[in-house]
Amino acid sequence: MTVFDHIEFDNHEQVVFFRDAQAGLSAIVAIHSTALGPAAGGCRMWPYASTADALTDVLRLSKAMSYKSALAGLPLGGGKAVIIGDPAVDKNERLLHAFGRCVQHLGGRYWTAEDVGTGLSDVHIIGEQCDYVFGTSVSPAPYTAMGVFEGMRAAIAYQLERGNFRGLRVAVQGLGNVGRHLCHLLHDAGAELVVTDINPEAVAYAVEFFGAEVVAPNAIYAQPVDLFAPCALGGILNDATISQLQASIVAGAANNQLGERRHAQALADRGILYAPDYLINAGGMLSASRDILHDEGEAELMRGIRRIYTTALHVFATADESGRTTADVADSLAQAHLAGGRLPEEEMDYSGIAGISAL
Repeated sequence: MTVFDHIEFDNHEQVVFFRDAQAGLSAIVAIHSTALGPAAGGCRMWPYASTADALTDVLRLSKAMSYKSALAGLPLGGGKAVIIGDPAVDKNERLLHAFGRCVQHLGGRYWTAEDVGTGLSDVHIIGEQCDYVFGTSVSPAPYTAMGVFEGMRAAIAYQLERGNFRGLRVAVQGLGNVGRHLCHLLHDAGAELVVTDINPEAVAYAVEFFGAEVVAPNAIYAQPVDLFAPCALGGILNDATISQLQASIVAGAANNQLGERRHAQALADRGILYAPDYLINAGGMLSASRDILHDEGEAELMRGIRRIYTTALHVFATADESGRTTADVADSLAQAHLAGGRLPEEEMDYSGIAGISAL
C-alpha cells in the first residue's frame, strides 16, 4: 500500500518523509492544502509505535488544520509535522535544528509551530535554522482555551438551553496548558470540575485552585456530568468510551477526537451533541497566525474567537435540520470554503432556543 491508498489520504498536496541519521531525526511533514494560503500547523513529537502510526496521525492532523483555518476565516492552508521519538528522551538541539532545516527546504509551503511534545522554546530553536515558524510571540494555549469555551457556551445554549455554566458539571480529560486555562475559565464561570491527568502536579493544581474532583484516567468517561471535554490526545471517542458517556455534550480542545468517522453518528444516536474539535479549538491558531499574516490586532483576534460561538450554533442547527452529524456539517462548510466559497452569511434565528444570544 502506498500513501495514496491510505485511508486518511484526502488528496493531500504533499507528504514528505525526512531522515537525518546523524541527528537522530525521523519526521513526516504533511501538507493537506494550500488553496487559501501557505499550510500551517504545529510539530508533534511522539514515540509512535510505528512509522505507519505516525503517518496516520500526521495525515489526520494536517487535514484538520485545513478545516480549522477555513472555518476560522484565515487565509491559510493546513499542514502538520510529526517527529518520531520520545520528547523526554530524544529531543535535543541537534534534532530540532535538523528538523528546522527540513522545514526550510520546503520554501514556505509549510509553517511550523508547537504541538504535543514540543513547546515555545523548541520552536525558537527550530527557528534558528528556519524562517517559517510561527506562534513564537505568545503561547497560543490561552487563546485555544478561549475558543473552546466559546464552543462550550454554544453547546450548553443549544443542548441544555442554558445561558451560563453555574452548577454544571464538566469533566476535563487532560490538564496541560490548554486544559488548565480552560479549567480557569470554567471555574470562574461557576462550573463544577471533574478532572484527570497522568501528571500528579497538574492534578494537584486543579484541586488547589479549582476545587476539582479527581478520578482515574479510565474513569473519566463514565462520570455523571453535563459536558465531557477531551483535552489530551485524539482518538478517544470510540466504541469502548462512547458507550460509557453520561454527558449530553462533548466539547474539548484535543485534535481528532473521533476514533473513526462513524463515531460522530454513534454520539448522535445516543443524543450527545458533539462540537467538532477543529471548529472550537481554533483560538490558538487565530492567535499564532498573526506571526505569518503580520496582523497584531488583539481586538480582531478576540472577534474571531467570539465568532466560534455563532459558527458552532450554525453547525448544530444545520445538523438537526438536515439529519446529518455535526462533523459532516462542519466538514462541508470547511470544504466549501477551501473550494473558494464563503461561510454562510445569513442570520440564524436563535430566538426560540432559551439561553442563546448570538454575538
